[in-house]
Amino acid sequence: MIDTLLSPTALADYLDVPVATVYRWNYVGSGPPVLHIGRHVRYRSGDVQKWLGQQTTGQAQTS
Repeated sequence: MIDTLLSPTALADYLDVPVATVYRWNYVGSGPPVLHIGRHVRYRSGDVQKWLGQQTTGQAQTS
C-alpha cells in the first residue's frame, strides 16, 4: 500500500497548528520523519500517524 504524502501546509492543517511549527519541528528534528524530494519536503501519512501515537504523554483519567 502506498502512503499519502503530505506537504508541510497539509500537515499543519491536519494537526491544526501553524505551518511555522511544522517547519520548526523539521529544523530541530522533533517532528515526524521527513522526506526530501528534490527541494520539496513531504511527510508520509503512516509516519505521521506513528509519530502522533508516540506523542501520548499519559493515561486519560477515568471518573
